Amino acid sequence: MNAVLHGLSDGFLTLDEDWRITFANREARRLCGSAGDDPTGRKVWELPPFDREPELEADCRRAAAEGEPFDHDLRWPGDGEWRRVRLAYAPDGMAMYITDITERRRRRAVRLAVEAAEAERTARLEEMIRALADTVTVQDVVDALGERVLPPLGADGLIIGFAAGDRLRLVGSIGYPPEFRRRAANWPLTADAPLAEVFRTNTPIFVETAEEFRSRYRDLQELPGMTGRAAWAYLPLLVSGRVIGSCLLGWSYPRRFSAAERNLLVALSGLLAQTLERARLYDVEHNRAQQLQRGLLPRTLPSLPAVATAARYLPAGQDMEVGGDWYDVIPLSAERVALVIGDVMGHGVSEAATMGRLRTAVHTLADLELPPDELLTHLNDLVNDLGEDFYVSCLYAVYDPVTRECVLARAGHPPPAIAYPDGTVRFAEPTANPPLGAAGPPFDPLRIRLPEGSLLVFYTDGLVESATREIDDGMAELAFVLAGPAARLVTTPWPEDGQSAAEHGKPVLERLCDVVTSALLPAPLPTADDTALLIARTRALSTDEVATWALPDDPTAAGLARDYAGAQLGAWGLDELAPTTELLVSELVGNVIRHAKGPVYLRLLRGRVLTCEVADGSLTTPRIRRPTETDEGGRGLQLVAALAHRWGTRYKAAGKCIWTEQLLPSPPLTR
Repeated sequence: MNAVLHGLSDGFLTLDEDWRITFANREARRLCGSAGDDPTGRKVWELPPFDREPELEADCRRAAAEGEPFDHDLRWPGDGEWRRVRLAYAPDGMAMYITDITERRRRRAVRLAVEAAEAERTARLEEMIRALADTVTVQDVVDALGERVLPPLGADGLIIGFAAGDRLRLVGSIGYPPEFRRRAANWPLTADAPLAEVFRTNTPIFVETAEEFRSRYRDLQELPGMTGRAAWAYLPLLVSGRVIGSCLLGWSYPRRFSAAERNLLVALSGLLAQTLERARLYDVEHNRAQQLQRGLLPRTLPSLPAVATAARYLPAGQDMEVGGDWYDVIPLSAERVALVIGDVMGHGVSEAATMGRLRTAVHTLADLELPPDELLTHLNDLVNDLGEDFYVSCLYAVYDPVTRECVLARAGHPPPAIAYPDGTVRFAEPTANPPLGAAGPPFDPLRIRLPEGSLLVFYTDGLVESATREIDDGMAELAFVLAGPAARLVTTPWPEDGQSAAEHGKPVLERLCDVVTSALLPAPLPTADDTALLIARTRALSTDEVATWALPDDPTAAGLARDYAGAQLGAWGLDELAPTTELLVSELVGNVIRHAKGPVYLRLLRGRVLTCEVADGSLTTPRIRRPTETDEGGRGLQLVAALAHRWGTRYKAAGKCIWTEQLLPSPPLTR
């Protein structure tokens, strides 16, 4: 038995209850420094290395007292190998095993190192995922890479290219000079260049020194010096088995890429490809949404002598920059103008499409010369037909520069602010009807007489209301801005020439829009709702631009109308329009005498066009009809339609008005 124990590769000792050695095999004697001596009878704590391990003695005595086995690992003096001392119980005492665990610990250390490296790789990937998770656009992705991904990697250069046809188009870069960006802006995919090569082969390329780069790409010898980089990782961008582009990471110093680093960079390229593809799709949809919004809102506001206007549309901060807010300025007859602003509740493409339908409907209804309350009634019917999911707030106003009267009606919309020339600001308060889709007629109108130079400020609730600001507080802040520094922007009087009034006032109002939006919507703060703002400065037509006559209700009225019109056009210097105008008023007045009733009035207005109006006391609608060859009459309105640039009918409180418009002659060219 002793021969077997002596042949063990592990050290083996037996001990009595006083920790004296009763047996030690050859390996135990060698390890304890007494290969030629028999340690039997000596206490184990007297032999090396146990004599230098007081903690081992204390732990062994504690384990023996508790009747439990005990293991202790230590680096053995002399050879420096790791061994495990195990205390166990034998039939007649205790036994101690000394086992070499150096290889086992080495394997464990390697395993732990691999696990630590994998954990670090996972942690870095998670950090990269977090860095890229909140990105929306391609530029957001590039910025996130520069701020949170490149620094931990030690990299300081980035190039991202997307495949476009047979070329690689640069879409983002960090740390590269303009001359290199220009060169890389449109790289042919067939070129002998690393970015094109990784795209063609779908295989990453790691270049560790500038010398290695020059030896691999002999036609690109100048690039390391041009870019200031000395190591590169070229990575394909792969999405669903399809390569969409290439990515370059650059280092300013030579470096070796370990297997773990290469795996990390390849994993990064996969994550980056998915993020970029999502961002690229967003950019495409975002551009389409912007085009949709630009197509639905007025491209330019009309230049009108009665008002100067400026507007802003500010989308909500986190969506595709489209929504249901809109505004419009619609020229009407007799130099009147319709001002409208509305808000389809919610924001997004669906709301923008609904807004486009409603804006078209408002134009159609405005062309019918409907008063504001009737127009909102018809618009409410249209919104009801859209379904129960749509609610729309709307404010519609008509300003008449002859009477300086503004008639407005609103449905669930904030009241307009009116800034008077004396600096006071008030909010017009027509009846606050429910929004369209939830309201029922009638819509109560409000009539306001405005001094010349007054400001009408229309806005949607996104300007004055937010999660941190009540609408009343926002309206008070708007009034403060309009009555304060902004009021000084509108003190310049109107020019005498009404044709240039709008162009004269537009730059001032553009600045005022910026003042209002910057004060109520600070740029760093994202907005939760779309915002539309429309500001109009009113102008009254002077008495020199309007002429009115009462006509008798008999056949002599047509001749008088011709005489009045000819004389007035001569006074205005519009003699070349006299023949056509005299024929128009003759036909219109003749129709009134034959088919309507008095009182009869003729009015001429000189504005952006020459307007001729004939009013009567009848509500009969004039209609163009096609007379037969034998009919002696019925051709009057056909003649009016042929001679006039535009014509139409407007209904008043008592009767109607038929109007025509003629273009004014162009001023002579000056040398």
